[in-house]
Amino acid sequence: MSRTTFFEVEILDAKTKEQLCFLDKVEPHSTIGEIKSLFHKLYPHWYPARQALTLHPRKSLRDDEVLQSLPVGTTATMFFKDLGPQLGWTMVFLAEYLGPLLTYLLFYFRVPYIYSQGFAFTSSPHPVVTLACACHTCHYIKRLVETIFVHRFSHGTMPLRTIVWNCAYYWGFSAWLAYYINHPLYTPPSYGDQQINYALAVFVMCELGNFSIHLTLNRLKNGARNRTFPGPTKNPFTWLYFFVSCPNYTYEVGTWVGFSVMTQCVPVALFALLGFIQMTIWAKGKHKAYSREFKDYPSLRMAIIPLIL
Repeated sequence: MSRTTFFEVEILDAKTKEQLCFLDKVEPHSTIGEIKSLFHKLYPHWYPARQALTLHPRKSLRDDEVLQSLPVGTTATMFFKDLGPQLGWTMVFLAEYLGPLLTYLLFYFRVPYIYSQGFAFTSSPHPVVTLACACHTCHYIKRLVETIFVHRFSHGTMPLRTIVWNCAYYWGFSAWLAYYINHPLYTPPSYGDQQINYALAVFVMCELGNFSIHLTLNRLKNGARNRTFPGPTKNPFTWLYFFVSCPNYTYEVGTWVGFSVMTQCVPVALFALLGFIQMTIWAKGKHKAYSREFKDYPSLRMAIIPLIL
């Protein structure tokens, strides 16, 4: 009968190298997540999501990594870093999306002190302004609904300081573009109804496409026994998977391009451009991960723009 070899885990402060705790008789098949829980019992204010444990100064260990599979002997030395206060992803997205929704409406209804007093609680004579408000409102309501009912988050969290910056970005841009679109001196698009209607069609199609991709990802996570990469289904909006790895980002960019053309507003175009840059970075990362993990991954697929990028 084989005898179990227990591990000893020493946890040091990453900055001072001071010993914070010494865990003995740790099961060899224990995960990093379980070690974080043991550490949490000794330091209750450092809950697991707030902890980063490393073997080396930079690369953090994943919660699902097993102790005996790490390049250590029976005595492992780990370094602890405090990640600061954390919030779950559901609360993160609720905070990021509820703000822009309400901020835009303040400008649309022209509450006092935003514009001159003579325009308080007045409405724009241009139908495109009301249309833009409806589109913006529906977009963020869709995001909130997806956050609550569609998206499936792991136990991942985001640092509170990062959430503050993200909220400042979303809320600030919402206020900036809403200020100009709802301004009493706003002028409609140069090509009138034709420009508005074509842009509205792009906006609606991309919103439906984005929602369809999110539903597909949700069903993939809930239904698949073995990990696999997402692909097209009978829904035509998902056929973009034939060409790109992250069609949800492609549709999201298309949504804001449509909104930019509809309103002919420079702050909206800038928001769309910055969003495209960030989503391209995310899409390239996912595309690379899919290609590395799955040997049969379709070679025709690009990251975010079919045949180009």
